[in-house]
Amino acid sequence: MGGPVSQDWDPVVVRKKVPNSAAKKDEKAVNEARRSGGPIETIKKFNAGSNKAATSATGLNTKKLDDETEVLAHERISADLKKNIMQARLEKKLTQAQLAQQINEKPQVIQEYEAGKAIPNNQIITKLERVLGVKLRGGKK
Repeated sequence: MGGPVSQDWDPVVVRKKVPNSAAKKDEKAVNEARRSGGPIETIKKFNAGSNKAATSATGLNTKKLDDETEVLAHERISADLKKNIMQARLEKKLTQAQLAQQINEKPQVIQEYEAGKAIPNNQIITKLERVLGVKLRGGKK
């Protein structure tokens, strides 16, 4: 070996892989780019951060809604029907819960029918007629 041995003092730069697009959008990566003076691209997305889509169509229907006077409500069972259900249940000496169990419904359904708050359902009324042995939508069987 001839001559003096010298050190290689050239800088060696070890880099991690180039960040992908998801990593570039990371808040940490953006802050690092700001600190190092790297390029940062900011793009405002269309309608970002606003709720314009939800409010844009309201102007069209507002007049129609203001002009609308019809009162919309669900049909309720008649007073006669609720009275007939209650009388037939009491004649059979059944509680609301027992009757509900026999027709495979919740007790709340019977309570609503007897209070007149239920929306009529022909299937439930038919089940009630069958279990109670009476015709609820007219005279007795």
